[in-house]
Amino acid sequence: LDDHDIKKVIPLDITVELQKQIMSELEILYKCDSPYIITFFSAFFVENRISICTEFMDGGSLDVYKRIPEHVLGRIAVAVVKGLTYLWSLKILHRDVKPSNMLVNTRGQVKLCDFGVSTQLVNSIAKTYVGTNAYMAPERISGEQYGIHADVWSVGISFMEPLQLLQCIVDEDPPVLPVGQFSEKFVHFITQCMRRQPKERPAPNNLMDHSFIIQYNDGNAEVLSMWVRRCLEERQAQQAQGRV
Repeated sequence: LDDHDIKKVIPLDITVELQKQIMSELEILYKCDSPYIITFFSAFFVENRISICTEFMDGGSLDVYKRIPEHVLGRIAVAVVKGLTYLWSLKILHRDVKPSNMLVNTRGQVKLCDFGVSTQLVNSIAKTYVGTNAYMAPERISGEQYGIHADVWSVGISFMEPLQLLQCIVDEDPPVLPVGQFSEKFVHFITQCMRRQPKERPAPNNLMDHSFIIQYNDGNAEVLSMWVRRCLEERQAQQAQGRV
């Protein structure tokens, strides 16, 4: 591995046959070619651990950032929707859309990682890490059939967490944004993504046509780059103060 690679190790309690099936399914990752999808280099098993090697994103994942300004979040949303649209064009569901699977770097890029191309890997990880996924759509939590609209729900709930508004949604009405704090376009975007009925949520291509996405689909990576750099500098300063 060099400075541009990162290795993720996942412990799994599975059979050798299942390992072979997972590796076979992961081969499609080599074929993914999108500026909004993390570059996949290789994967290999050592005993009951799978190591997945991908490109390195120096800004880390979105879950480590606190409140994110709407004009920054808008550009992140553009990249996430474009990445998901690309996956969906390949008939791939992400199945694990959440801030920790949205990576950023100081070049102003946003890329999705850890998408569920491998059904067996997704199922094996789910069995290994038991617990309700707060980002799952209601139909997934209740065990119903689901499709691309489940990813759309997860987009909505993911962008509410950086705004510190995430709450339990399993048996309650979808969470809503506080009145007057955000733009009408952003509120409408979140509301559309988080319709309880899957068929009422916009399809992937319709998300790209939403006014909120169009507003920030300007290709201006400098806005995001400056924000990531500033956040990293503040974090380093705080860590330095803690060592004094």
